[in-house]
Amino acid sequence: MDKEFSLSAVPQTYRKSFWNMLVVMLGLTFFSASMWSGGTLGEGLTFWQFIGIILLGNLILGAYTGALAYMAAKTGLSTHLLARYVFGEKGSYLPSFLLATTQIGWFGVGVAMFAVPVHKVTGIDIYLLIGIFGIAMSLSAYFGMKALAIISFIAVPLIAWLGTTSMFKAADAMGGWHSLFNYTPTNNIGLAAALTICIGSFISAGTLTPDFTRFAKTKKSAVGATVIAFFIGNSLMFLFGAVGAIATGKSDISEVMFLQGLIIPAIIVLGLNIWTTNDNALYASGLGISNITKIPKQKIVIFNGIAGTLAAMWLYNNFVSWLDLLGTALPPIGAIILADYFIVKRGKYQAFEKMNFQAVNWIAITAWVSGAAAANFLPGIAPINALVTAALVHVAVSIATARLYREKHVAVSEIEKVGQ
Repeated sequence: MDKEFSLSAVPQTYRKSFWNMLVVMLGLTFFSASMWSGGTLGEGLTFWQFIGIILLGNLILGAYTGALAYMAAKTGLSTHLLARYVFGEKGSYLPSFLLATTQIGWFGVGVAMFAVPVHKVTGIDIYLLIGIFGIAMSLSAYFGMKALAIISFIAVPLIAWLGTTSMFKAADAMGGWHSLFNYTPTNNIGLAAALTICIGSFISAGTLTPDFTRFAKTKKSAVGATVIAFFIGNSLMFLFGAVGAIATGKSDISEVMFLQGLIIPAIIVLGLNIWTTNDNALYASGLGISNITKIPKQKIVIFNGIAGTLAAMWLYNNFVSWLDLLGTALPPIGAIILADYFIVKRGKYQAFEKMNFQAVNWIAITAWVSGAAAANFLPGIAPINALVTAALVHVAVSIATARLYREKHVAVSEIEKVGQ
């Protein structure tokens, strides 16, 4: 029996508690790249502007991921299986492939991100470290949600405690929090650009929220855990990065800790931070490839982990530009799923096991292309452009198509009556 339910809805008997969901979602949002993004914002905004941007950005992210969490808890389905309702069975291969390859890429980048500083401190061969870390992270992801929860229970409190300790030391080095709140940036970032960075740093991974929250016992606990995780977890990561960058010029908390003489805590924080994120990434990538191949997630996870580990250094040096491209391609997927469920289908999906899915829904494909194009070419906030455009196009074309179908059906019925 596939206890991860890669290709079916999660039964109520396998659902998890609110606290279990909360630590898993906090483990997802405790993300190293968010600290880098926070550092960029911290150096380019006043501290009050920074606080306003992360609150607004995480409000938008919380609303987006919270809505996806609601769907997942109600249906028990992953992002990839929900995509079948919207894109069609074969059409769902497109979002599954994009989401899975992105997460495999992040896994490889994360393994190298951990191996590089450990190599610098210890002198151990970097490729040996990559192999050890890659295998260890792949094995923990193989055991699924149970392992994710255990690692997150350990990692989340430690990251929060050590990160907070480092942040207070950095603030003290500046002369206290008074100096921090009076900080004036030398290179200002526009508020629209800052909001783009805040939202864009996590909206792609946020699209995978249903992969985890489908295990929630209730819709309330799924939404609550997700929203809290984004307001606490993501905000803390941004705050750690911003304070460290303002005080030391380094946005990565591990580098800040190196400068503070906290070498061992730095390695622990970096390792746990990357481990929780990488396990979530590998878990989600397994579900995506499973949707395409119909092979259970456990087997796929090992293959994806090996692929990410073997390509880790190449990914570390070359994957960022590809991730930026995918960052504009992934948000429309979640927007289309939400628009279809809440607006087109009015919150009612037939049970997954009873569905006879169409092969490809070209309306959803068109909406996805429109959203990705809007993110790349329209002025404003790229992730918001992608979300709004994809949702509007999908809803408008779906309603217009349904209306045309009804009118054609009525016309045919009238002709048949006249013929009789």
